[in-house]
Amino acid sequence: MVILAGNLDSIGLTELLQLIGSNSYTGILRIRNKYVQGAGLIYVIDGNPVDASNEPLTGIDALYSLFGWITGEFEFSKEQVTRKNVIKKSPMEIILDGLKMLDDGEIEKVGPVSVQKVSRGETDKETTIPLIKGPLVDYLYVVDEEGFSDGDKITQEGKHGSWMWVILEGAVEVVRETPRGPLSIVRLGVGAFIASLSAFLIKGNIRSANVVAVGNVQLGVLDTERLFIEYGHMSNEFKGLVLSLDKRLREVSDRAVEFFSGQNSLKAFVKDRKKVIKQGSKEDRMLRITQGEASIVRHTKHGYVPLANLSEGDFVGYVPFLDIGHEPYSASVLASKNMKVSALDSDSLQKEYDQLSTTLRNLLENAATCVSVTTKLSCDFYKKIGNKKSGNS
Repeated sequence: MVILAGNLDSIGLTELLQLIGSNSYTGILRIRNKYVQGAGLIYVIDGNPVDASNEPLTGIDALYSLFGWITGEFEFSKEQVTRKNVIKKSPMEIILDGLKMLDDGEIEKVGPVSVQKVSRGETDKETTIPLIKGPLVDYLYVVDEEGFSDGDKITQEGKHGSWMWVILEGAVEVVRETPRGPLSIVRLGVGAFIASLSAFLIKGNIRSANVVAVGNVQLGVLDTERLFIEYGHMSNEFKGLVLSLDKRLREVSDRAVEFFSGQNSLKAFVKDRKKVIKQGSKEDRMLRITQGEASIVRHTKHGYVPLANLSEGDFVGYVPFLDIGHEPYSASVLASKNMKVSALDSDSLQKEYDQLSTTLRNLLENAATCVSVTTKLSCDFYKKIGNKKSGNS
């Protein structure tokens, strides 16, 4: 009998173990993560974990590894447990040890983003670069496979191209050309997608970045015709959301290039504009711009960081099914004097999102993750250019 069920975003493993322990439950806690094949299992007797499984790990090692599952779904069922007690620690000991190991980097975080150490430059100095992964690959939309070797250029910035790929094995690096030389923005790993959303929507699409193989890479060629047909069945509101999300990604990537090159476009973003959504507010509406322009800016201790310029047809506000790391929680919206908006039906868009194919949902989620990660990169570069005076004005 299932007595607990929910999402790890709202209640984490720490709270779950405490809740199960305080009630002296006996049963099995099952956790599923879309980035992992199979479920993580924790066997509990009288509130105490006695065994665990997270292939290929078992016992206490498996239980500790599950602290890295930041996102996912869980359910706890009361049932008889016949497993031998191979875990000799109390729930609180397990929690304290697991959290410390997670903080120390001894447990891998399983989700869309992690960090890799890479070598850079002639000095071979190590630095870190975000690695974006995707959920388990949906092979229904893969029509062919292609292999690339280390250093092969898969796409070239400024060139036309409409092919889209999902990474089956290996990793690639997304690189932008700048006045200071090449800028590595992110690495993409298994399950992530290569090419922007506009690749299959806009005829004569121009690549916005170089994508280079890191080691041997196996890619799945996506059925773009099938994706385009599915896109055609969307409501006009959802189509606008897709195109606007793609625009945000281009915008924040352009800001990263600007800041890396020492440029600062803040004045153009804030001139003659008023704040309509304040960073950190509880704004729960999704709005479409019908006239005028809006600027997305993030307030940091180093000043206001310009992120994206949006215009007619673009959305602003809260998107319940995508985490882009912008407004309302992590950025403000500044409006031009003539900006007008119309409210979108979030519930209707949520239902439409839920009915999309797994591949199209994964594409949107991948784009949202890239927006969030590239935004952080932009903020890091902005800090380095040190324009605190104008940023705090």
